[in-house]
Amino acid sequence: MNKVVTIEEAISHIKDGMSIMIGGFLSCGTPCKLVDALVEKGVKDLTVISNDTGFVDSGVGKLVVNKQIKTLYASHIGTNKETGNQMNAGEMEVHLIPQGTLAEQIRAAGAGLGGVLTPTGVGTVIEEGKEKVEVDGVTYLLEKPLKADVALLLGHKVDKKGNIVYRGATRNFNTVMATAADLVIVEAENLVEVGEIDQNEVVTPGIFVDYIVGGDK
Repeated sequence: MNKVVTIEEAISHIKDGMSIMIGGFLSCGTPCKLVDALVEKGVKDLTVISNDTGFVDSGVGKLVVNKQIKTLYASHIGTNKETGNQMNAGEMEVHLIPQGTLAEQIRAAGAGLGGVLTPTGVGTVIEEGKEKVEVDGVTYLLEKPLKADVALLLGHKVDKKGNIVYRGATRNFNTVMATAADLVIVEAENLVEVGEIDQNEVVTPGIFVDYIVGGDK
């Protein structure tokens, strides 16, 4: 199977109302070309799972400004005033999740777990509507797995089978999101031939990747 496709072909798999995970941390490690293509396509009513909403002119923030997101799961929205505006106006449903909890919920989905237990949020508004579990006298919240229809990732070096090497902190949420979606699309900054990546450097194995968009496409 040839996994290398054009941006247009990759984005053609994303439809209105889908759930999408987007890697990155304040746009660092975000597949900006794929996001730009989503903005251009105009798909709407999306459920987006991401660490944050970037900035009004960068990353996930562009989807917010274009009002393509119906529901958002994120840890931080403070750098994008439009996210707060839409949340306060009731135009977008926002679920604010502690960052570590968000990462673990995504990891749990990828690992096939029924959820994770965390003390974070106990005794706060975070616990509302959630099941509590006591273990050895300590109360935890049961946080259920988060998965998505599609994950959009950014890889620094990607071979044509989809094996991914990340650069520094850009791996952030990309690694766990690669395991927790039905369809995984990676934007490659550098697309290389199979064999050009040292197998010991691979972080995300190609078995998780469905489509690759070369950085020059």
